Amino acid sequence: MKLSDHPTKAAKEQGVGARLLRKEDARHLQGKGNFIGNMSMPNISEVAFLRSPLAHARIAATRVAQEAENVFLRDSLTGVLDIVADSTLPSYQVSAMPPLAHGKVRYVGEPVAMAFAPTRAQAEDLTELIEVDYDDLPVYVDVASAAAATSDLIHDEWKDNVFVSLSADKDFDKLAAQADVVVTRKMNLSRQCMLPMEGMAVLAYWDHQADQLVVYASTQVPHLIRTGIAQFLQMDQEQVRVISPDVGGGFGYKCVLQREELCVAWLAKTYKRPFRYLEDRREHLIAGANTREHHYEMTAYADRKGRLLALDAKITINGGAYSVWPFTTGLETGQALGNLPGPYAFQGYRCTTRCVATNKPAFLPYRGVARTGVCFAMELTMDALAREVGREPWEVRLENLVQPEQMPYVNVTNKHFDSGDYPASLRRALEMIDAQGVRERQQHAEPDGRLIGLGVATYTEQSAHGTSVFAAWGTPVIPGFDQAAVRMTPDGGLEIKVGVHSHGQGMETTFAQIANEILGVDVARIRLVHGDTGRTPYSTGTYASRSLVMSGGAVSRACKQLLPNLQKIAGHLMGADSWLVQFENGMAIAGDKSIPLAQVANAWYLNPQLLPTDVDPAGLEVSVGYKPKVDTGSFSYCSQAAIVAVDPGTGSVEILDYVVVEDCGTMINPMVVEGQAIGGIAQGIGTALYEETPYDEYGQPLASTLADYVMPGATEVPNIRFDHFETPSPHTEFGAKGVGEGGAIAPPAVIFGAVNDALRGLGVEVSQTPLTPHRLLEALAQGREAGLAAASGKQGAGQ
Repeated sequence: MKLSDHPTKAAKEQGVGARLLRKEDARHLQGKGNFIGNMSMPNISEVAFLRSPLAHARIAATRVAQEAENVFLRDSLTGVLDIVADSTLPSYQVSAMPPLAHGKVRYVGEPVAMAFAPTRAQAEDLTELIEVDYDDLPVYVDVASAAAATSDLIHDEWKDNVFVSLSADKDFDKLAAQADVVVTRKMNLSRQCMLPMEGMAVLAYWDHQADQLVVYASTQVPHLIRTGIAQFLQMDQEQVRVISPDVGGGFGYKCVLQREELCVAWLAKTYKRPFRYLEDRREHLIAGANTREHHYEMTAYADRKGRLLALDAKITINGGAYSVWPFTTGLETGQALGNLPGPYAFQGYRCTTRCVATNKPAFLPYRGVARTGVCFAMELTMDALAREVGREPWEVRLENLVQPEQMPYVNVTNKHFDSGDYPASLRRALEMIDAQGVRERQQHAEPDGRLIGLGVATYTEQSAHGTSVFAAWGTPVIPGFDQAAVRMTPDGGLEIKVGVHSHGQGMETTFAQIANEILGVDVARIRLVHGDTGRTPYSTGTYASRSLVMSGGAVSRACKQLLPNLQKIAGHLMGADSWLVQFENGMAIAGDKSIPLAQVANAWYLNPQLLPTDVDPAGLEVSVGYKPKVDTGSFSYCSQAAIVAVDPGTGSVEILDYVVVEDCGTMINPMVVEGQAIGGIAQGIGTALYEETPYDEYGQPLASTLADYVMPGATEVPNIRFDHFETPSPHTEFGAKGVGEGGAIAPPAVIFGAVNDALRGLGVEVSQTPLTPHRLLEALAQGREAGLAAASGKQGAGQ
């Protein structure tokens, strides 16, 4: 059902469903955020890294000038282990990532040495006193050359350059043989960077009072970083405390242990004083975070109406030089294999997925992990199938989507879709975009000579997937229960402690709304404590659209567990039965009696003589663990549609309209949901039209500044229109589903579908991101040549 069907919910002031302004925004808008770059400490030293200028070479010799102090090579880092991300996947090959390169370098920008000094500039000057002799090795930039190599492998002990291969086959041969129509297409996503506003940042020092290593890290996963630092520095975990302050964006880049974080932590442990490293933009673009580089070969087998019977797919992922801890390259590979079918109900499936090691930075999980690629491939295949059978692209989709009466539905890769109406979301998107009006508009030439096109896509977002899923991928750390602690303050406020950490999701607001819904405490009186392993319960952290479902669910359970004790005390103070007591707007109410919630808390903390004799000694503080009833994930879904204008003379693409119909179950805060979607769509537009990290044949990155790496700005992101369905999940608290990654999944598919629709009269299809003007003009030129060749062939045949 649509949000408009819930006028009372939309009008709520504070609880679940309220469009409440985010509490955290005030400090950021006033420049009062607490970021690692703003921190100062006495005697702090800044760290700089010497990075490899070559993509693949042996380190023959290293010389450090005699006058250079505080310079470190790999052999200097005593007691530090290489970062190893193991996996139980049968075909997986383990890569050991040294904190500083040792023996050889495997990509341009790999850290080879580090230095520290009072300022970053002085530290960089020290790195210039280091000379490294390299012996060149063959460079493997693309998956074809890397997979074909038989010697001088990226990791000498491997049998080949393939990280991992996965496959699936379910009833493929039987169902493919029944097909009337077969369509094959190839699609490619270019490599890109993540580019959060704040790059990697770490500050570490030794707390002599606690006898503890304290690491401030701009991370999404503070508890995981503590585990990793302790493991690879060979320390007990109670000796390490990780604090994540305000984080200026993460998008997946900050959910793995970075080697620079480990190096800075080692310095603080060794010298017992503070050290800091702040990644600059050039470092990030060259060596920081690479992602999205997928290659697809898709073959669809369907009946004459376009009903999909079977799908054959070959997916190759360019994984870079190392597998990252703790999620490994198996995460991207497994997600691609399992999520390719998307929201479609077909039964024949054959897929092979390979992640190939190359001389590029390590492939990292990025917003939408693999699903942006698989949605791109699947939706362009649906468009091609529609053209083949002569139907509208949305007609073929409606034919193939899981139907509402089939819910709950287990798809061909064993994904458990719990609820929703996928076709209705697509129909609503078509209504909002006025698909029929677009078709009528296309019958007449545009005054400016541009071509108009319409694109659509529907996808599912697997969110909050837990133990069984990650155990199947064999990652070093498996998520289990998330925990939350809630405590009433003596004057009636509330403190919430969770182990996840926000990097833009609005948790300080939405978690407070959950607590308000149950306990009636004013949101302004609710304080969220997160991002500190010394003060919060354990969680594997914020990733995979899991925080609201997992830790938010734990907050809900904790508040519900606190409720009976509050009711008992309040009922006693009012002389009313406890079961009659309700809490609203900071008041305890029983019939015509009421007292402030602060009076209830005061009795527990400061005036215990007023308590009932059989009060629960657990008091007004509760800690609980939570995970959903089904831990294979709650599935949000969404349909998006866009109208574009393509200029065949310049190759430019303008997005004229963009609509979103999303169902993430019960929305805690619709405004936060829309904000997440808008941010994700902006990133998806970047993937579709602008962002690319190209390399030359020697593995040299060709986009090392923002003059070369193009991102969408405010003028490139259109006004995005929303409608919401709310189909509560039967497995989660409040029926909520995750939504954080969703916006980034569909835009490349939607935009390319729209461009191909605009160009269909020219016989042109595009399928390589980003769709730059150069690529589009090249495709148009090839289309003209093909058309001329076809016309010439027909003429010759006629003669």
